[in-house]
Amino acid sequence: MLDQDVFPRYPLSWQARALTRVMRHTLKPASSLLLRHPLAVDAVSRVGSLARAPLPRHVCVVPQRFSDCGGEWVRAGQGLDESKVLLYFHGGGYFSCSPATHRPITWRLSVVARRPVLALDYRQGPAHALAESLADALDAYACLLARGFSPEDVLFAGDSAGGHLTLATLLALRDSGLPLPAAAICLSPWADLTDIPRRANRWQDPLLPAARVRWLARLWTSGLDPRDPLVSPVLGDYTGLPPLMIVTGSTEVLREEGYRVAERARACGVPVTYEEWRRMPHVFPILADVVPEARLAFRHMAAFLAEAHGISGESAAAA
Repeated sequence: MLDQDVFPRYPLSWQARALTRVMRHTLKPASSLLLRHPLAVDAVSRVGSLARAPLPRHVCVVPQRFSDCGGEWVRAGQGLDESKVLLYFHGGGYFSCSPATHRPITWRLSVVARRPVLALDYRQGPAHALAESLADALDAYACLLARGFSPEDVLFAGDSAGGHLTLATLLALRDSGLPLPAAAICLSPWADLTDIPRRANRWQDPLLPAARVRWLARLWTSGLDPRDPLVSPVLGDYTGLPPLMIVTGSTEVLREEGYRVAERARACGVPVTYEEWRRMPHVFPILADVVPEARLAFRHMAAFLAEAHGISGESAAAA
């Protein structure tokens, strides 16, 4: 069933316990300390974009250039349908990370979606504005259609800020009367950039400091109307959008806005699979190399795609 709330039951692995403990005592305090000035954001963005994750031998990565940005094609698994594609928007708060940092997600999505993944290296802050990130996403989609991909053969996915970009791109396409992709997956989407204090999970979140998320939202929305649905998709009208899957962790500071998107989309007649994973950190599927629950999440994504777009789940176990 596409339209459902899912709360997976599982014994919490020792790997998840250990990693969340490490995050709580290292990454979260570091974020609280560093993300206080635009110059620090610039420095962190340069360092964060250099990270690389090791890849299995069967994964192929090929660079791709667009008019204003780049990206990479990621192919993994057997029997990929080259007439279909998944367009992926990486997370990183709109200032950090890259397609390379998110390969643990993108190669597994290639397996479960049984198609190549195009991971977009869209322009980010502090040098670029939200509108430029959105323009890159729209341009990449237009390029795919110009190459002969049919909208019904395109999927969107993204995490965190990339989840925001996924939702904003869908809304912008719909508002322009353009054809929409077949379905979309949002992992821990950052969907509310209004100046709200995040009290839920403020202390429980092992990775994101709530005050720094609010500070970043203020930084990126300076001079904008934060209640514009393309700035805060949680306030959007989702009428006519394709089926959505939203995956969050129960202790995330962004959990509430992920669920608010699900409720708002359902009220507009959009089928939404909302999954809340107990005690999982922000964008936990990126930890699939080491965390069993993260690998299991890809099987759930495969099940969603099988129902939303008729994609066989035979290869999900390989992810």
